[in-house]
Amino acid sequence: MVAVKVGQYLIQRLKEVGIETIFGVPGDYNMPLLDMIEDDKQLIWGNNANELNASYAADGYARIRGVGAVVTTFGVGELSAAAGIAGSYSEMLPVIHIVGTPNTKSQAEGAILHHTLGNGNFQVFVDMFAKICCASTHLTRDTAIKEIDRVIQESIVRKRTGYIGIPIDLINYEVNIPDIRPLDLSLPKNPAKTQDVCLKVVLEAINRAQHPIIIVDACIQRHNLQKEAAAFIKRSGFPTYVAPMGKGLVPEEYANYRGCYAGTITLEGIAKEVQLADLIIELGSIKSDFNTGGFTYGLDRDKTISLHSFATNVFYADYDKVNMTEFLPLLTSHLPQQPRHFELGPRCEPAPISEGTEITHNYFWNKVPDYIDDNSIIVAETGTSEFASFNMRASKNAFFIAQVLWGSIGYSVGAALGAAMAARQRRVYLFCGDGSFQLTCQEVSVMLRHGLTPVLFILNNDGYLIEKLIHGPHRDYNNFQMWQYGKSLDYFGAPLERNIKLGSSNVGYQGKVTNRSEFEAAMKEVHSQRDRIHLIEVVMPRFDAPRELILQVETSENR
Repeated sequence: MVAVKVGQYLIQRLKEVGIETIFGVPGDYNMPLLDMIEDDKQLIWGNNANELNASYAADGYARIRGVGAVVTTFGVGELSAAAGIAGSYSEMLPVIHIVGTPNTKSQAEGAILHHTLGNGNFQVFVDMFAKICCASTHLTRDTAIKEIDRVIQESIVRKRTGYIGIPIDLINYEVNIPDIRPLDLSLPKNPAKTQDVCLKVVLEAINRAQHPIIIVDACIQRHNLQKEAAAFIKRSGFPTYVAPMGKGLVPEEYANYRGCYAGTITLEGIAKEVQLADLIIELGSIKSDFNTGGFTYGLDRDKTISLHSFATNVFYADYDKVNMTEFLPLLTSHLPQQPRHFELGPRCEPAPISEGTEITHNYFWNKVPDYIDDNSIIVAETGTSEFASFNMRASKNAFFIAQVLWGSIGYSVGAALGAAMAARQRRVYLFCGDGSFQLTCQEVSVMLRHGLTPVLFILNNDGYLIEKLIHGPHRDYNNFQMWQYGKSLDYFGAPLERNIKLGSSNVGYQGKVTNRSEFEAAMKEVHSQRDRIHLIEVVMPRFDAPRELILQVETSENR
């Protein structure tokens, strides 16, 4: 038998699945667990400014590492994190939300404690989160070990959020268990006969097709199938596109990579190529509005094969439980050894830079890739940055993060922190609008505390531009107090002497740029100082917007 404290067991399971940083905020019901986290030499405590930001950070971390974790306190803390947890659920990310709750005696007695609703109901918040988690539990002495394993396993396998409530008196409660076996994170095998039939039908469709194409989407990343997708793309030779949520999943140096397809907001040349297809093979598609140009994909089901994590759809037939994790490599292995060749001409590119001195979106998104390192992580905020990133030229091995489906403004700042913590050896570039930055800017102080060195672009167009384009361009509710964004690192304490265990960030460029020559001078400094944190306030024309965002708004208005 092995004697282990419940809190230590939970921490051991988090480490087992690859978590090294746990985000969150202290609260009186979770602090004994935080003691364990802080004392563990293999873990880093995120020490976030608030719970919402912590949940965004865990989301960004999960996109890089495959799973994330956030710790909050009961009631006030967990509800503050709810929007972020819902976003992770929506976008299929396994974030484990751990909540420190009052002691079991007080709960059994229905005591009127602080952070409660004052009605003696200690289950109400668990019930709330059950709606935005695939697995949830409130631990008891008898069920703690089994339930910790169940929630973590289900969350990772199903790629959704999980919720674990742990009473404060259970954190140091010791239990005896036979042994600690590794978690079973395997998927069930596909039904053999169904898969054989599916494979035969798919191969027949591929052999008949004259103009087959591939569209790669976000679920390929969620299920860690990038290598399998790359093998299929290379061996088939088929022209390959990404959906907006799949941006970065296909290396842009591939000869058969053709660009981003997003319905009516697609670049014209790319749209024409997709329209010529007589067979469309979708890999991990998510058919949300912003991911499909407002549901304007226009892809006929009678020529579409979709590989998912739960089934494979071939035209109008559904092969239930034939999941792509097993099926995609099998399909690749049955393709001809030599890839097919297609004469498509030069890849369609966005419009070139127009003349002028202002930092327009046309200029900015064409120019900024010149300064982005290979192997970087690019985090784009909801709105102008997100839509502009669809057709942005990507550096080699770049990884893109954008919350295209959930679309919570301010998400990107916390997500950039989480991504930077998940991959400290990679350079993170954050593109955030001035309005969104005001929601979650506190996490810049956490970046400094952890010695992180991202490049932060604050795009200042004096207001909520995406909202102005949708409705009320001259309404005051779409404006807010102007800040001196270019001095943010000073305000958040960069010049102060501190005694932080991980060391503080060295500051590189910090300031405002108002024209192209200033921007390029600043970026030369940024590019040459890879070991420093940089913050560039980029002043842009008030109503200038990326082409993709303008078309998306027009599409939405017409539906």
